[in-house]
Amino acid sequence: MPFVFGAITGTANSASAQSIGQEKKKNTKYAEPMALGFFFAQLFSSYYAHLRQDCYHATKFGFHAAFWLIKAWEEFVISSLIVDNDAVASGREAMVGDWFFVVAGLGLCMGSLNMDVLELIHNMFFVLLTVAAVPQIPLQGYYIFFGVACSLFTAASIYGTFSRLINTIAEKSLIPVGPQPISTEQLRKGLGCRRSVRGEQTVLPFNDQTTDALFYISNGVASLSALHSRLSSRNPTLLHLTVPWVLISGAIIQAYVSRLQVTGGGRFGSVISSIYVALWATWTWFRFSGVLVLDSQSPEAAYGFTAGAIAFLVINAFLMWIAAHRNLVLLLLTIIMEVVLVCFLLSTLQRLPYELEMAMLALVAIVCAYGALASLMNCIFSQSLIPMGSPLVKEKTKQETFVEPPCPVAKSRLTSGLLKIAGFLEEGGVCGIPTDTVYALAASCKNPQAIEKIYNIKDRPAEKPICICISSVEQLVAAKPPFSPLLWEFMRNVYPGGISCIVSKGDWLLKLGVGLAYDRVGTRDSIMIRVPDHTVTCHLCDITGPLAITSANPSGEPDSTHHSMVIDRLGHKIQGVLCDGNSNEVVASTVVNCLRINEGTITIVREGCVPAVKVHQIFERVKSSMA
Repeated sequence: MPFVFGAITGTANSASAQSIGQEKKKNTKYAEPMALGFFFAQLFSSYYAHLRQDCYHATKFGFHAAFWLIKAWEEFVISSLIVDNDAVASGREAMVGDWFFVVAGLGLCMGSLNMDVLELIHNMFFVLLTVAAVPQIPLQGYYIFFGVACSLFTAASIYGTFSRLINTIAEKSLIPVGPQPISTEQLRKGLGCRRSVRGEQTVLPFNDQTTDALFYISNGVASLSALHSRLSSRNPTLLHLTVPWVLISGAIIQAYVSRLQVTGGGRFGSVISSIYVALWATWTWFRFSGVLVLDSQSPEAAYGFTAGAIAFLVINAFLMWIAAHRNLVLLLLTIIMEVVLVCFLLSTLQRLPYELEMAMLALVAIVCAYGALASLMNCIFSQSLIPMGSPLVKEKTKQETFVEPPCPVAKSRLTSGLLKIAGFLEEGGVCGIPTDTVYALAASCKNPQAIEKIYNIKDRPAEKPICICISSVEQLVAAKPPFSPLLWEFMRNVYPGGISCIVSKGDWLLKLGVGLAYDRVGTRDSIMIRVPDHTVTCHLCDITGPLAITSANPSGEPDSTHHSMVIDRLGHKIQGVLCDGNSNEVVASTVVNCLRINEGTITIVREGCVPAVKVHQIFERVKSSMA
């Protein structure tokens, strides 16, 4: 089947509203896994993008996975179960689900206008692919048109995959991908021009609506695919072909969306999507699969579905109440779904008004198309550019239930906040601070007793050493450690950044400012040094001198990726927290043992945010440059 090869996707741009230049370092670390958008790995890539809070790629990869899964099942049905071309043609004529893929594909094109030309072309070829797959094309020309579209899409995908990987490894644009078709600011103004005059744009939480677009897409495809008339409902070929469209999009992909929302990325949790998974699966069995398997539904079976339809009606009423707390688009969707469920109930009683059901399913598709576009664009820009409507039921302000934090907190963007935390550290306190990876516990090297506190706060085993954090390589140069030229060059290539180097200890640490903490950091013979790529952390080190740091989490528990996690878990034990929102990474730094670097060898002690292969590539490049 030609479309299997067309499933390769190779895009790796960040979906945030920042410019390409600002995202270069982030893409350097994370583009490689994002290029795994093959047919078998698209959901994996979508999940990875969701973890990176990249709503664009989470939506795109999930959307592509749904398309290829449906097409694979449909091709199996045509080639294995339906061998008569006339029957296939008659069944395809009444199917309209492909048109939602066309509309959603155009939405992705709009979302990629501020990326690069290659990304836009890739999305445009996918739109061409969806147009080539519309059932209204005569069967004689269908495979030719579809094959040509697959070939173009495959070519763009292969080029995109290798260009992203090679450019990422080289950290520069060796293979051209083209400029931004439209600047980020122009696209933002274009989307929000009608609302900016009235000043109605609001900033959304960074992870808000991360999975909403895929939720609307899955329901839109399912609803439009389920749409059929009284006459076409008697066509067994149509029933065969419709099963994958409703089941995969409405149940399988939506179950995946529900899983993503469980992790906290969705605005309304996994409740609505989980219920709709069961709804579309039940719909598929009663209206399509069951008829094919059983030829006719027995009265007893119909009564069971009648009871189920009533249960869905009651549950969906509860979902309407949830949606009323979120936005008008979601509320409208649940209201229309209530009418759809009434039609489903009537169908179990053999009293289905087909015209009403067709109208309601079409309305669901329209609402989902708008919701998908609005959710995607709003999430990309972290702003409410396309209105979703304010919630009808306002939540109570949190000021009424405000709980005083267990320790002093300070904002990282305020100089006064930075000085406040620096003062706590100078006085011998332990504070939670942001870094370029995850949040860390910090103590000043001027106060060795504070370093001992860290072990007690974290329940950290005494045999696990603590590293030091400085603001720049120049601080090391001033201390004059006896490092080899190879080690110096390697450090200049990895600092500042998410790599920590283990080097030999010496009296140079006293010149660096470690002072009395010499015996309390590192091991007897070695010390790990961090130079974070984080302005706040480096400025704090400039104020206090070298800091002893370790991850801000109880030993054995996950790293803290938001200042609230530090406050909740360790706030009652520490003297302050410097609040900086979400961390830049979800894992700690990569630790490299450089004790044998003069022998031409380094060892990865712990692989963190920088992949081990990337570290070895840097090291080999440094060695080659000094050969």
